[in-house]
Amino acid sequence: MAGCVSNLSLQPVRSSIQAVTVLERRVVVVVYAGAMALDITGPIEVFDTANRLLGPSSSPYRIELVSADAPLVRTSSGVSVEASPLEAGQGPIDTLLVPGGWSLSNALRDRPLVSWIGRAAARSRRIASVCGGSFLLAEAGLLDGRRATTHWAYSEAMACRYPDVTVDAEPIFVWDGPFVTSAGVSTGIDMALALVEADHGAALALETARFLVLFLKRHGGQSQFSAVLDAQLADHPPIRAAQEWILDNLHNPLPVAEIARRANMSLRNFARVFRREVGTTPGQYVERTRIARARELLETTELTISQIAGRCGFAAPETFFRSFGRTLGLTPREYRHRFQVISPSGLIDRHHETDRSPA
Repeated sequence: MAGCVSNLSLQPVRSSIQAVTVLERRVVVVVYAGAMALDITGPIEVFDTANRLLGPSSSPYRIELVSADAPLVRTSSGVSVEASPLEAGQGPIDTLLVPGGWSLSNALRDRPLVSWIGRAAARSRRIASVCGGSFLLAEAGLLDGRRATTHWAYSEAMACRYPDVTVDAEPIFVWDGPFVTSAGVSTGIDMALALVEADHGAALALETARFLVLFLKRHGGQSQFSAVLDAQLADHPPIRAAQEWILDNLHNPLPVAEIARRANMSLRNFARVFRREVGTTPGQYVERTRIARARELLETTELTISQIAGRCGFAAPETFFRSFGRTLGLTPREYRHRFQVISPSGLIDRHHETDRSPA
C-alpha cells in the first residue's frame, strides 16, 4: 500500500472543522470497495458490545454504514457488507469512522468520496480512522497542522505525501482535538474502546474489553514498536540469528564483540553488515530492544522498576532511567502511570506501589 499511495500526486481538498453538538451517539462508517473488513467490524463490535452492556435504558450507539458502492460492498478479504448510499449519512454525526484497506490508492483518487468525507467531518463531533483511513482524512485536508498516526509500514509515505501533517509512527492511536487516528488494523479496536471510555467511563470500557476476551485494554500511547522490531529482523541469516540471540538474552550485558562472535563474523565486518541490513548500529539496536522489552513489562506486569531494569539487562537502575528518558522523554514510573491499565492480577492500585525508586 505504501508504494501505491506515495506515487499519487492529487492535491488535498481543504476543509475546516468546528465544534459540533449531537443529540445521539450516531456512528457513521464510510466503507468502500476493497476496505479491510476488520477495520470496519472491529470498532463496530466494540460499540455493539457496549450497547448490550449498557442496556436499553441508556443512550446507545446507532451504527450506520454508508458507501458510494451501496448496497453491497466487497471488502479486501472478499466478505461483503451491507451499506446505505452516502446520502443516508446526512445530518449530525457523533462519530465518523473511516477504515483503511488494500484499495486505498483507488479511494484516494475518488474525489467525490474524499469531498464527502470532508463535508461529513464538518458535521461530526469527532472523526476517527483505522490504519490507512488516516490517508483519506489527510487527503481531505482535515489533518493539516495536526498530529496523526497510521500503520507503521506506511508512516513515511504519509509524511512524504502530507507534509503539513505531523505523522507519529509510534503510538497505536493518536487523539488530536476531534480527530482520533489509529495504527494498523486491530488498533481500531483499542481506539473504539477509548471512545467508549470517553463517552461512558473506564468501567464500561474495561467490561467491554473483558467481554470481548481482549487480553489488555491498551491506551493510545502504547507503541507499535514491537512490530517494528519484528519487521527489522534481517534476511541475512547470520544477522538474523544475532538479532534472535539478542532477543533471547536481553538480561545479559551483550557486548557487540560477543554478538559478532555468535554471528561467526569479525567485529568490523559484523558492525558494517548489521548496519546495512538493519539500518542501525548493533549497540543502538540492543538499547532499543531493551527499552521495548521494558515498556512491555511496565505495561503488563507489577514488577518493580528495579526488577524490570535487571530483566532488560541494564547494569544499574540509574542506567535504565537515563536510557528510558533519553528514548521516550518520560521516566519509567511516569510511563507506567500513563499506560499500565490492567495487570495479570487485575486493576492496578497505584496508591500501593511498593517500588520506591526515583523513577
